[in-house]
Amino acid sequence: QVQLVESGGGLAQAGGSLRLSCAASGRSFSSAAMGWFRQAPGKEREFVATISWAGKTTDYADSVKGRFTISRDNAKNTGYLQMNSLKPDDTAVYSCAQRRTGLGTTSSQAGLYDYWGQGTQVTVSS
Repeated sequence: QVQLVESGGGLAQAGGSLRLSCAASGRSFSSAAMGWFRQAPGKEREFVATISWAGKTTDYADSVKGRFTISRDNAKNTGYLQMNSLKPDDTAVYSCAQRRTGLGTTSSQAGLYDYWGQGTQVTVSS
């Protein structure tokens, strides 16, 4: 069973930065694509970023393109989301997700991810 644990959330000022981490258990991480999603209060969950199994392909939501960077270290079974130039609209619970073993291609569709973390709160003050 895959378990994902996010860390690195917290409070930041507008224009600031935070780095989220997603630690995965099991041996499937290195052969599966992963993604980050977020959900703000009263809003639906939305796609943020995704990265292929080897890290060669990435994709971002238009709202974060140029500000956020997704990466991964398969040797450490950990994924990352570097968030720069934060805005109050980035305030949300951020969750990482992983696709099933062998599904290494990226996707922006939450329904295609099989494993989810509990989420970490990111709050950006103006």
